[in-house]
Amino acid sequence: MDDLQKLEKDILAAIEACDDLVILEDIRISEVGKKGRISLLMRELGKMTPDEKKTFGPKLNGLKDLINNALSDRKSALELKELNIRLQSEKIDISLPTLPENNGSIHPITQVMDEVTEIFTELGFSVAEGPEIEEDFYNFTALNIPAEHPARQMHDTFYFPEDEKGNRKLLRTHTSPVQIRTMMSGPPPYRIIAPGRTYRCDSDATHTPMFHQVEALVIDKNINMGHLKWCIEEFCRKFFELDNVKIRFRPSYFPFTEPSAEVDIGCAFKDGEILIGEGDDWLEIMGCGMVNARVLENVNIDPNEYQGFAFGMGLDRIAMLKWGIPDLRDFFAADLRWLKHYGFAALDIPSLSTQNNKVGGDRKIGGSSSSENMSDSSPLNQNGGQ
Repeated sequence: MDDLQKLEKDILAAIEACDDLVILEDIRISEVGKKGRISLLMRELGKMTPDEKKTFGPKLNGLKDLINNALSDRKSALELKELNIRLQSEKIDISLPTLPENNGSIHPITQVMDEVTEIFTELGFSVAEGPEIEEDFYNFTALNIPAEHPARQMHDTFYFPEDEKGNRKLLRTHTSPVQIRTMMSGPPPYRIIAPGRTYRCDSDATHTPMFHQVEALVIDKNINMGHLKWCIEEFCRKFFELDNVKIRFRPSYFPFTEPSAEVDIGCAFKDGEILIGEGDDWLEIMGCGMVNARVLENVNIDPNEYQGFAFGMGLDRIAMLKWGIPDLRDFFAADLRWLKHYGFAALDIPSLSTQNNKVGGDRKIGGSSSSENMSDSSPLNQNGGQ
């Protein structure tokens, strides 16, 4: 008994005096390792009588647990001490100027949103915004998607718990609620784009639970599908930096537009890459259509007097197409190596050059984004534009 007490005192003193993790590990091995002193004593229990086992067994187990706990506590204390020393030695003075090679990069999503905004503001559109936590009315009902409509099942919506009145808010599944809020804020005409974050319960190489969209809305007198076609062609020509762009419209269905269409752009698939504007293949890039008369009625606009068009596309998707990014999930992985590869210089500001009428490779600082610079030849100006 006295020997166990002396052994306990000596081991605890050695643990307490230890200031090195390597030495502490040596103590652990020498005391409670397979050939450690306490482990050897545990083996002696097999040679004892039953009465001796009842006496010494619990004491040895208690000593072993005590030593293990002391080792664990000391190890945690030494690791914390080492971490504090490391943090002190690696601290950074954030008031110092950054080194040239450490300049930050613009995320491709930010870049594409700026480019899209630049293009549409040059065409005379203004930018509208709305809340990301939405009411069911703005996200679905006003867009001709009532409670029982099957189109709701296509959106995989994130709903919040019901409030005291039984209503459930949701994370918007598209930026179309911004169109509804705009039309309810005042009388037409309207010419807006609504870029922003949207949410749906989906995740794979081409879908993420949070993604980015831009939608456009034009409401005025005498607006027709010709205006819609011109607007989309002009956008694709400038965004993808193509002098000639092949586009086709396929009939489709959306509850908030009638007629509705999917828009495909000409492309070619070569050596694992997608070449926009070449070849005989087609790639879907957006949905569009003339605003459904029921949507206009829901926001108290007379469909017999006003007409309009709307279209929408995923900003993440068109960024993938333009810059050859293979996996949508990488946009949100917070990997600095990825951002350094695909990111843009901080001063690489999108602008439309009057010489080449492009956004992209020949970017120049200081391009105007005012709707007052819209060309007078714009069909939207000539036929019912603002």
